[in-house]
Amino acid sequence: MNHILVLGGARSGKSHHAETLVMACPGPWRYVATCRAWDDEMRTRIDRHRADRSPGWETVEAPFDLASALQGDRPVLIDCLTLWLTNLLMEERDIVRETTMLLDVLAAREALTVLVGNEVGLGIVPENALARRFRDEAGLLHQTLARSARRVLFVAAGCALEMK
Repeated sequence: MNHILVLGGARSGKSHHAETLVMACPGPWRYVATCRAWDDEMRTRIDRHRADRSPGWETVEAPFDLASALQGDRPVLIDCLTLWLTNLLMEERDIVRETTMLLDVLAAREALTVLVGNEVGLGIVPENALARRFRDEAGLLHQTLARSARRVLFVAAGCALEMK
């Protein structure tokens, strides 16, 4: 498979690093955004993300259907897996089925795909069941994608560490 998994904490620089990986390929590039604007603060974050992006990106909003957003032969950045997982959990969708569909599409793609995810398993054990389930599901999702990834990077303080 020709995908790279980029993990890191909040504001670690993982999205910027992932963009540079995709932009090393000839454009145009596709930016698959999984975030849903739940409130004004999130809308501001989304607007800032778009404004900071270099020219040459086509943005596709895909809060659920990553498989469809990956069709075609453009280099793709998916940002981010943990927001996608949040959407699946909130809508009570079948996470195993959705992950399997994503893996099937990734296996068929020849163009580079860079997937960004928040590493949430390094902190304390959450106090409620939904947060613990989210943490566990995120860890399982990242492990599944890392097994098939060509490369796995961990980003902290804007610096990438090659894990695989």
